[in-house]
Amino acid sequence: MATVTAPHLASQRFRLDGVSWDFYEHLLEELGDRRVRVTFDRGALELMAPTYRHENYAVALGDFVKVICEETGADFQSGRTTTFRREDLDRGLEPDDCFYIRNVRKILGKSQIDLTLDPPPDLAIEIDISHSSLDRMKIYAALGVPEVWRFDGRSLEVHCLTPDGDYELRTNSPTFPTLPIHRLADFLGKSTAVDEGTLVRRFRAWVRKQVVPRRKRNAR
Repeated sequence: MATVTAPHLASQRFRLDGVSWDFYEHLLEELGDRRVRVTFDRGALELMAPTYRHENYAVALGDFVKVICEETGADFQSGRTTTFRREDLDRGLEPDDCFYIRNVRKILGKSQIDLTLDPPPDLAIEIDISHSSLDRMKIYAALGVPEVWRFDGRSLEVHCLTPDGDYELRTNSPTFPTLPIHRLADFLGKSTAVDEGTLVRRFRAWVRKQVVPRRKRNAR
């Protein structure tokens, strides 16, 4: 029998326990493209309606990744908020954004991703300003996502998957080893003070001045 946890008004979320996989998949089908984040973990299901602040950070950080890839010449494909799920693991979620970079060639031309056949995204973005009642990091780990950037409104953390299936904190991103990751948090802190175009232009100028030359020096 499913049980319901009362919604948390500040974060616009609620949770159901004792939910079947079939119910989860039917709910995803009914929701369609509605902007509701659905997290499923072995019978526990949480729905969360992202706030404006949440979306602001998610869009900004996703834009930053695109700029870094463009300016360093890295091929990439954004998966945005695709639902990644595996019935055999009884788990699924939507990242706030995600990217195929190392494995981009393996998913080009595909209309859907099947994680039993296709790789998970190389990098996922997790905005964690209204904390989930479920351990989303364990779901990312179960799905095999190698790197997750998690931003809590103040600091940006890089979580890398280890061979034993857990995440460990890193000071640098394996995907972008010459990137001073703490500077991204500085730019995110300004994301509500300027418009999106201005923020991206300033970030691009910084990448060209600080990140690209460092990458060229390391490549020699």
